[in-house]
Amino acid sequence: MSVPLLQLEDVHYRYPDGSAGLAGCSLGVSRGSRNALIGANGSGKTTLFQHCNGLLRPAAGRVHYAGAPVDYGRTGLRALRSKVGLVFQNPDRQLFSASVREDVSFGPLNLGLSDATVAARVEAALQAVGMDDLAHKPVQNLSFGQKKRVCIAGVLAMEPELLVLDEPMAGLDQAMQEELLAVLDGLHRRGMTILLATHDIHFAYRWADRIHLMAAGRCCASFDAPALAGHEAELAAIGLRLPSVIGLERQLRQRGLLRGDTPIHSCSALLAQLQQEDC
Repeated sequence: MSVPLLQLEDVHYRYPDGSAGLAGCSLGVSRGSRNALIGANGSGKTTLFQHCNGLLRPAAGRVHYAGAPVDYGRTGLRALRSKVGLVFQNPDRQLFSASVREDVSFGPLNLGLSDATVAARVEAALQAVGMDDLAHKPVQNLSFGQKKRVCIAGVLAMEPELLVLDEPMAGLDQAMQEELLAVLDGLHRRGMTILLATHDIHFAYRWADRIHLMAAGRCCASFDAPALAGHEAELAAIGLRLPSVIGLERQLRQRGLLRGDTPIHSCSALLAQLQQEDC
């Protein structure tokens, strides 16, 4: 069995006011996988994410990256953060430079890279998120969705192996969500490992390879996305229902209108399958 790229083992964390952020949280993320973390507000998703790149340090438990325990010294954290890129839910927490190019340049410049290397990384990152034509635009003049893409570009310019995104779809309309999804899919095709938080079980089912459920500061279930139908009780425990496409697929199979047993993850895919079988 391969070693997870990122692994949290029985991690505990309390905030300065004494409230529990994580309570024995364990989670594994495989290299090259797409992971959706689902949980209600206050379940610990953001706290977990801040442990992924060392912004927070466990009170107990262990965090491993690429099989090695995280080194919380200055050099170790710098190395970890060059490999694990964290994108906050609110882009205004992450953007602080005057222009798009300046903001995306900040990370690689602080790595001590040459001007030519920084310029090449920034150009590649902006192209990856479709923002290269807005490189000189003031950050304050960007739309909310554009700001989110600039945040992702700033992380990509560090050339991480793992991209961690806290509620990337929050605040975006359907069109902007599809644009961002296309960016994430493009990154995954190039080998990026992705871990993101979402409240949308339908999105998680059609997009993710692995789904992780979060409640009360711990990961209460982790499974391959095609196995979601077998985790109805765990979903109900955190206030969610199975995606409607699963129920529809069940009914069609029971009536003999759908052949095979491969799970279908979206209504559009289900319609395409039905049209194919009619032919």
